[in-house]
Amino acid sequence: MTGNDFSAELRDLNTTLDSVTAVLDLDALTREKTELEAAALAPDLWDDVNHAQKVTSRLSYVQNELNRVGSLRQRLEDVEVLWELAASEDDTSVEAEVDKELTELRKSIDELEVRTLLSGEYDEREALVSIRSGAGGADSSDFSEQLMRMYLRWAERHGYSTEVYDVSYAEEAGIKSATFAVKAPYAYGTLSVEQGTHRVVRISKYDNQGRRQTAFAAVEVVPVVEQTDDIEIPDDEIRVDVYRSSGPGGQGVNTTDSAVRITHLETGIVVSCQNERSQLQNRATAMSVLKAKLLQRKRDEEQAKMDELRGSVAASWGEQMRSYVQHPYQMVKDLRTGWESANVMAVYDGDIDGLIEAGIRWRKQQDNRRDTTV
Repeated sequence: MTGNDFSAELRDLNTTLDSVTAVLDLDALTREKTELEAAALAPDLWDDVNHAQKVTSRLSYVQNELNRVGSLRQRLEDVEVLWELAASEDDTSVEAEVDKELTELRKSIDELEVRTLLSGEYDEREALVSIRSGAGGADSSDFSEQLMRMYLRWAERHGYSTEVYDVSYAEEAGIKSATFAVKAPYAYGTLSVEQGTHRVVRISKYDNQGRRQTAFAAVEVVPVVEQTDDIEIPDDEIRVDVYRSSGPGGQGVNTTDSAVRITHLETGIVVSCQNERSQLQNRATAMSVLKAKLLQRKRDEEQAKMDELRGSVAASWGEQMRSYVQHPYQMVKDLRTGWESANVMAVYDGDIDGLIEAGIRWRKQQDNRRDTTV
């Protein structure tokens, strides 16, 4: 890399980071951090557990964002000093170190830039993720369980807390369905691009002839409902069933009818929760999930009306938004963005940031195109 190349790259990175920090509004984040730190020290904070969790979660997020920007700014200054050292001593090993650091800085700043694209009404909320097996028999159920693990591992990699509300196990292998929460700011905006139909192509381990099998699973992502949301569900619009919690193979988890299934009669939406031993707790959680799904349904209907008024159909997540091919070659490819990776196992292990970031940028482009038609 020449001196001119380095200067141009460094200037571009600084400009991008300046744009990102302007959108993030560091002054406002710093003020919010001070307010949250004071709230976290209140002696009665944990009298309201839900409120306390929101305060501590938001404080952790704000602190991480400020530290992240500060660290990137410091690394840009450090790499400039390192380049001057390499140039003065004509040290090729240091130049290689500079090239590596610039590549890593570009990746980190691009990741931060993606966060600024999350400006939807509910993007900053926590997320409820539901996975449901589709066509493909036991392979679909097994694939659904792999997807669930993929998202949980992704959350773990980022230090996000999760809570599994319900898992319905399939008879032969894997799961029929599952619902879990990702409890982190902007989890909904980030994961919402994962919604759609996922397809796997592989040699089936459930076929005694070892034939290739195609299977499908559906992923649904909705924002967690807050108290300010206007979602009322009268008792006469739901049916509540209680049953005994079960594990893989139908194994009983406890001996009481603590699991709760709620059916919304008008829409047919069914939600379940069996992660708590208390029937009341499971019912409260199931109602929260139902409200989130109804809120998303309301948003979808409003979006459909807007699309009809525009005279054009918005780009849909549609069928087979992503393929996971394990035979005859190895490839994960997102059919909307074109993003692909030959390391399928890494993706299954939660390395999906590239997929998510490409999806967020793609969605922003679709939004901009729709706006120009208004």
